[in-house]
Amino acid sequence: MKRLRLAVQIIYTILTNGYLYGFLNGRIYQGNLKYICVPGLNCYSCPGAVGSCPIGALQAVLNEQGFRVPFAVIGFFFLFGSLLGRFVCGWLCPFGLVQDLLHKIPVFRKRKRLPFHHVLKYGKYVVLALLVCVGSMFLFSGFAKVPAFCKYLCPSGTLFGALPLLGANGQLRSQAGLLFFWKLGILLVILILSVKVYRPFCQYLCPLGTVYGWFNRFSLVQIHWEKERCSSCMACKKACPVDLSPEEISVSTECIRCGQCAAACPEKCLHFKK
Repeated sequence: MKRLRLAVQIIYTILTNGYLYGFLNGRIYQGNLKYICVPGLNCYSCPGAVGSCPIGALQAVLNEQGFRVPFAVIGFFFLFGSLLGRFVCGWLCPFGLVQDLLHKIPVFRKRKRLPFHHVLKYGKYVVLALLVCVGSMFLFSGFAKVPAFCKYLCPSGTLFGALPLLGANGQLRSQAGLLFFWKLGILLVILILSVKVYRPFCQYLCPLGTVYGWFNRFSLVQIHWEKERCSSCMACKKACPVDLSPEEISVSTECIRCGQCAAACPEKCLHFKK
């Protein structure tokens, strides 16, 4: 299961960020495919990206003059949320892949969660409310509308967008200022923390995972638990990268459908729903 998921993550990342010309020339692809969102946190500004990030698209609509309900983006969330839930996070997110790979580095004693997890896990709801929604509508920079999450926080945008563009474009490098170094600092903290703690950005800051998590209880992709067969050995909880119990697996907003619980269950009472 781990190898299959890793293969899917890598293939998906290559397919959605495969515009090689952009990486070589420091230019963002702006063809017709950019009007289409991809399900993961895939930065619009990545020179290799052939699609748009749904959080970025949501902020773009909220940034427009006046107020317009972002029906298309909301519909996108309902479509992929009801079909996949946070399966998107576990299998189809480039920045999730980066964190997974860093966590495999055999240094530090690994942790599944940060201390005070029960409080910190609500950070992603704060980010969604304040930076994505409120910031995009009328706060920050006076009363001007600003894509606050992308501008001030998103580490995926820094890693896949800003760094490749600056590396290939000398003119942009000369314009890098305090804001870039602020976001670079955030990225470095998250990357270093990822070596020790499993997916810290996903668990504590990601607004996209927050939205998909709301659909986990009724999305089509589920991990089914046959309670009557369960021997309560807790092998699934031990294998779960975010430390979920059998009762919480799949229905919890934190479950990313990685499948490690099902692979670890000796009774085979956990499996993807057919």
